[in-house]
Amino acid sequence: MTIVTNRRKTIEFHIHKKSGNARTGILKTAHGEIHTPAFMPVGTAATVKAMTNEAVKSTGAEIILGNTYHLMLRPTAERIAELGGLHKFMNWDLPILTDSGGFQVMSLSQISKISENGVVFNSHIDGSRHEITPERSIEIQHMLDADITMIFDECTPYPATHQQAADSMRLSLRWAERSKKAFEKLKPSSSCGLSQDNSTGSMDSVQPKGSQNDKSGYGLFGIVQGSVYEDLRLESAKELCDIGFDGMAIGGLAVGEGQELMFNTLDYTCPVLPEEKPRYLMGVGKPADIVGAVLRGVDMFDCVIPTRSGRNAQAFTRNGNINIRNAKHANDTSALDEQCSCPACTNHSRAYLHHLVKAGEILGSMLMTWHNLQYYQDLMSDIREHIASDTLESYYQQVTSVYKK
Repeated sequence: MTIVTNRRKTIEFHIHKKSGNARTGILKTAHGEIHTPAFMPVGTAATVKAMTNEAVKSTGAEIILGNTYHLMLRPTAERIAELGGLHKFMNWDLPILTDSGGFQVMSLSQISKISENGVVFNSHIDGSRHEITPERSIEIQHMLDADITMIFDECTPYPATHQQAADSMRLSLRWAERSKKAFEKLKPSSSCGLSQDNSTGSMDSVQPKGSQNDKSGYGLFGIVQGSVYEDLRLESAKELCDIGFDGMAIGGLAVGEGQELMFNTLDYTCPVLPEEKPRYLMGVGKPADIVGAVLRGVDMFDCVIPTRSGRNAQAFTRNGNINIRNAKHANDTSALDEQCSCPACTNHSRAYLHHLVKAGEILGSMLMTWHNLQYYQDLMSDIREHIASDTLESYYQQVTSVYKK
């Protein structure tokens, strides 16, 4: 299954400090540097919900996640490419990671058929028929001009039998090889963007106008699958390492298995992943989940929890969760979190936030979301500091004491 190729210079990852299995580092991409461990706010449809880009940047976020499935359906990857790529389209000049669309295809859509070739599905928007293959997923992410592209994989549901997980994982491995080959066929162009080898058709008509794709700093991540079965995870990791990727993601967790099983899976998966490459735990998570995963060697995270919770009046604070809808906040003049620097905390009281939420004012969702994203970026900054001082274990105990399982 090994693929040996020559291609353009990719992303760079430099580890600065190790403390046990945890590490700090810098991931260099075409659109900027990311200090790790890092949390990526989710910008599903070319926007982080209820936030402006300026607000997202103000929290300290250095990278966001875009969604292949949603963007291919609306406004379409072709249109975004014609308008200059996702960075220009949404006016975000920092790095973007795009997921492959696999999770959404299997969770949001009425699937007609999963085959060796890919997935045929009906759009959740209008029922229209579509197909995503590994090649099409890579093509879409290329048109979006993603700094970090993800392979197309099948997200194994939980629970799954060993045989179900094995079949799913091995299908994902075959798709991983095809994703790698499709990614490798993209080559620097003397004009803007990238062009595709003549043998596979043409992408020239859908190149992001003004794209920086001719520079270094673009990479492809593999995704380790195998549910909660150690032998399958190790098989997946070995085969992906043989294929060769610029970073390694761990998928199929935070899907209902619980924290103990998730941590157990990370305990035997992270040690067999390449030391010199970034590790990304997909779809995680809550504060204690993140700190615990960093302790096990994870570098990157994404999750909708902080933004979704903000829109639903839930706040993460250094003293635990707060439901600002509760009547006890109606006359509370204190800040949501006295140690937080976001506008919700520095400019407004809990009483005002309570009023906005109860009145259904859009500003309530905006301020609560802003606060949660600030909390998460502060969490990552604290994690990096505790790694530097070799005190991450005690910090984990502190966070878990606040956020009980």
